Amino acid sequence: MTTRFTRLAGAALVAGLGMASLAACGGGGAASGSGKDTGSGGGGGAKKIALLLPESKTTRYESFDRPLFESAIKASCSDCTIIYSNADQDASKQQQQAEAALTQGAKVLVLDPVDGKAAAAVVNNAKSQGVPVVAYDRFIDGADYYVSFDNETVGKLQAQTLVDLLKKGGKSSGNLVMINGSPTDPNAADFKKGAHSVIDGSGYKVAAEYDTPDWSPDKAQQWMESQITAVKSGLVGVYAANDGTAGGAITALKGGGVTPLPPVTGQDAELAAIQRIIAGDQSMTIYKPIKPEAEAAAKAALALANKKKPESTKDVKGVASTILDPIAVTKDKVKDTVVKDGFYKVEDICSGTFAKACSAAGLS
Repeated sequence: MTTRFTRLAGAALVAGLGMASLAACGGGGAASGSGKDTGSGGGGGAKKIALLLPESKTTRYESFDRPLFESAIKASCSDCTIIYSNADQDASKQQQQAEAALTQGAKVLVLDPVDGKAAAAVVNNAKSQGVPVVAYDRFIDGADYYVSFDNETVGKLQAQTLVDLLKKGGKSSGNLVMINGSPTDPNAADFKKGAHSVIDGSGYKVAAEYDTPDWSPDKAQQWMESQITAVKSGLVGVYAANDGTAGGAITALKGGGVTPLPPVTGQDAELAAIQRIIAGDQSMTIYKPIKPEAEAAAKAALALANKKKPESTKDVKGVASTILDPIAVTKDKVKDTVVKDGFYKVEDICSGTFAKACSAAGLS
């Protein structure tokens, strides 16, 4: 799929990551940044902006979202302070972190919620104090702005790629297993909806389906293990909503003696998933270039901090939004997506036991 935004350049990513050491560790959050405002988003003195991320099991948040957001903020507002917190998949902890950020004087909250419904209370509390909220990656009712990818399209791309691979392999019917995301994540519902819109009319039967608490790979693995006996004989494919649950499913399938492995989907383009794709254990992932998402969130946060209306590409449920395009990545597209964009280096993907598979795939 063609994206509407500029892809990551390797040098830009390195530069962004190089500016990432802005927050000091400690307590419920970390604050950083000092100097003079030099960017177009500035004016009116130093401002505090809170970035509240949901968890660290998914590698993207600490490795990409945080440093890229911080770099974008500092590029436009050198004296802005970033108050950073990670909730470790605990909605109550995230609410406490939001309250702490408000107490510290945050002018804007950029919030990726653990629980979309519970986060409405955070929004209401912030608004009662005159502090706007940017919903980051996951939608929150009542937010002032929303930045994400087209989540139903993510599910459609995952499911359509799975169906296409099955038909290409000569399987026009059979059983599928669906391992969805967390029931508390509003995005997971959109992925699931998009996937069903393709699968339900595809001729394949959903033999078993599971909503994975906390997006836990371990729980996905345990559930898949419990289903193997029942579905093994007719299983032709696995819809896994992200790379973590895909990894859990693949471990369970291998442990259960399922050979050859059926096609398994994923999302987030985690390094381990890209390596599984190269090795043939996972069939695809969804690549969501994080740099433009983080930059859009930073731009909106700076505008709101200066009491200006951020630019938007559309409204989602009445909330001004920037919505970006996801990309389906199969083995033949690794080189032209995550490698070309500098998301990963070839040597990172092709280390150790993956060297031979990389050579066969034309990556080394």
